[in-house]
Amino acid sequence: MAFSTAYAQLGEPRNDWAFGVNGGVTVNRVSFKPSVSQSWNVAPTAGLTVRYTSELYYKVLCSLQLEVNYANMGWKEDIILADGTYSKDAPTPQTYCRNMHYLQVPVLARLALGKEQRGAMGYLILGPQVGWLMSEKAEQSNFWEPSDRINGRHEQYDLKAKNSFDYGITGGLGCELNTKAGHFLIEGRYYFGLANIFGASKADAFSRSANGAIIGKVTYLISPDLFKKKKNAR
Repeated sequence: MAFSTAYAQLGEPRNDWAFGVNGGVTVNRVSFKPSVSQSWNVAPTAGLTVRYTSELYYKVLCSLQLEVNYANMGWKEDIILADGTYSKDAPTPQTYCRNMHYLQVPVLARLALGKEQRGAMGYLILGPQVGWLMSEKAEQSNFWEPSDRINGRHEQYDLKAKNSFDYGITGGLGCELNTKAGHFLIEGRYYFGLANIFGASKADAFSRSANGAIIGKVTYLISPDLFKKKKNAR
């Protein structure tokens, strides 16, 4: 009996669903070995979000969150010429960007602390993410001399993605505002890719070529029981 009472005090069950949409920007780079000089490639992301809240434990609200997102990944080069100068400073600069369009599915554990029903809460999210490359497209300047590169490195321009399946770890921090109109969230994440985009054997140009991104997004969720008073809500 004492054990049951203690558990009830520590863990309060929940059975709450929330559904909605998300959107924002990704700030991307590809981790190359040997390295390729890059600037950040800023691109859009958007998708659908489903969240299931299962328990309030030690004042921490525990949830599982699933998303299906479109994201434009890839890289934007900051080209260094063979003489060590940056192409952007040349009279006729060369530019290159590879846009890689992914369908991504993150599965996230979420721990939140704050006002459960009306008010603000902060939260931490962390979990695995998988993705599928749907298409890729290169954009480059009209003036183009790919052989004029520092260390002679220009193999990346002719490479097409070898691995369409991507996977990695994503996590971040956010703030949620719970109102009568729904749940409004703003958050920042980082995605660390573990899969190589191109081949990584000894015969290939790069031993590593993995996605990496900083993600900023806003999300709107609505719960089926949003307008019902919760017995255990704080």
